Amino acid sequence: MISADAWKVADGLTLETNALLAVRELGKSLALTAGPGAGKTEVLAQRADFLLRTGNCRYPKRILAISFKVDASINLKERIRRRCGLDLAARFDSYTFHGFAKRIIDRFRPVLTGGDSLEPNYSIGDESIQGKQIKFAQLIPLATKILTNSVVARNAICQTYADVFLDEFQDCTTEQYALLKLIFMNKPIRLTAVGDTKQKIMGWAGALDGIFIDYAKDFDARPLNLYRNFRSKPRLLRMQNEIIRTLDPAAVMADDLIIGNEGELLARNYDNSHSEAAALADIIQRWIDVEEIPLPEIAILFPRQIDLYGTPLMEQLAARGIPYRNEHESQDLVNEPAARLIIDYLSCLYREREPKAWINLMEQLVSFNDEDGESELQRNFERLYLAQRKEVKKLARSDAPYSGWWELTMKFLKNIGLPVLTTLSSDYEAKARLNEVIKNTRQQIEKLLEQEPDLLKALDLFSNDQAVRFLTIHKSKGLEFHSVIMIGVETQTFWGKVQEERCGFFVGVSRAKERLMITTCDLRHRPASNPPRWNEHRTPHAEFVTYVTPFLSAQPNA
Repeated sequence: MISADAWKVADGLTLETNALLAVRELGKSLALTAGPGAGKTEVLAQRADFLLRTGNCRYPKRILAISFKVDASINLKERIRRRCGLDLAARFDSYTFHGFAKRIIDRFRPVLTGGDSLEPNYSIGDESIQGKQIKFAQLIPLATKILTNSVVARNAICQTYADVFLDEFQDCTTEQYALLKLIFMNKPIRLTAVGDTKQKIMGWAGALDGIFIDYAKDFDARPLNLYRNFRSKPRLLRMQNEIIRTLDPAAVMADDLIIGNEGELLARNYDNSHSEAAALADIIQRWIDVEEIPLPEIAILFPRQIDLYGTPLMEQLAARGIPYRNEHESQDLVNEPAARLIIDYLSCLYREREPKAWINLMEQLVSFNDEDGESELQRNFERLYLAQRKEVKKLARSDAPYSGWWELTMKFLKNIGLPVLTTLSSDYEAKARLNEVIKNTRQQIEKLLEQEPDLLKALDLFSNDQAVRFLTIHKSKGLEFHSVIMIGVETQTFWGKVQEERCGFFVGVSRAKERLMITTCDLRHRPASNPPRWNEHRTPHAEFVTYVTPFLSAQPNA
């Protein structure tokens, strides 16, 4: 433990003034707003390091982080480990809102009575079955009922945590905020809420307007804003600044922070969606082959409905042998610990050397070691692995080197056993959820094998190692890429509430670090699925295109 005065920013990073103030704040809760690329996650990681290393989160107290997406929760936990080290990071709990609610239900389930009562092995599914199964949407209401009726439950949570981090707080819903107030309001616990009101795109899900204002008042939180964008090049930042000027004039970036001509902005109009797809596939191929842009650093963004708008480009990329990945189908699944375990095991089984995957596997087994350093579980695993490796090597010389891959996977899962699998995630305590993840993992790998018959390449696509990424704007939040193409900047694709669509457009364009291209078409051919109210004739979205055109790059090479 060191003194607060002796603490220095981890890994030699430099924080702007307001970020450093946020990291070191001890007296009050914080309302921290920041634009995309301003390092919100880094500030939380450095704050955790400061609180834990200086003893201001005093042992055995812990830090709780609540995020809105699974990948954001995982990313924050990993960043904390890098900054704080494994020992201190062990006192950091990171959940989604629904994951946190489920922890409350699992721990204090007996408080639920009558029609709300649940059996110990309850599951989560598409319908509610009294006592046996609840719907996903019931998690937060049931957690709220428990905490409303049990002082013991409320006190147990408050006695566990000294600090609470709230990530992407602009998307907080009415019922989520009510849960937070029920637990933490008027308690001696510091809250740090981080978000960007310009990125509020969850209005359809009940995200509160003015949430930071209400929170600052309810929790007497100190408001701070981060201005510096570390992600995008200056030309892109100047374009983003014009959108900010409309969304939140007080948050406009200072001119001296966005000087320079680095960065590339492009806009293309095509006669129809088929010619658009062919042209974009050629452009992407040139970026990969000539500019050597890594595949995962190229993202194709859509306001909505990837399959409807992205299928022509997927077909063109497939014809050129360029791997792609539809994140709508696999992003959430790849962040499931059970899916990750299966991918790592198959990678180790079928590749000669896969050190990263092997380390991941060993970390899952080491936690169950006995005092002698080698558990029966690990010995059983090693025996199975060696036997299956021999089988795989024999098959490698046959015409069907990957036959039986799922049977080998199931033997592996049976070998390590249900008790270990359920420790991977609290959600897996409901066996139905674990079975669902395993089933979906198999289906996703099989679907990728139709696109790429080489199992190892299919696993790479699944795990996002080497593929162009197709995402909705909503799924892209928190991510960043060298080159971003936003397809369909048209009035027929951005048809929702004006402010929400403007926020969505801002989220999309701010994913680009080096290069952004927007596209429009005069005609978008009707998809084979024949969606209702599909308008083939298209018009550019005047406002959004106007944000981009003043900053277009001079070079016509893309």
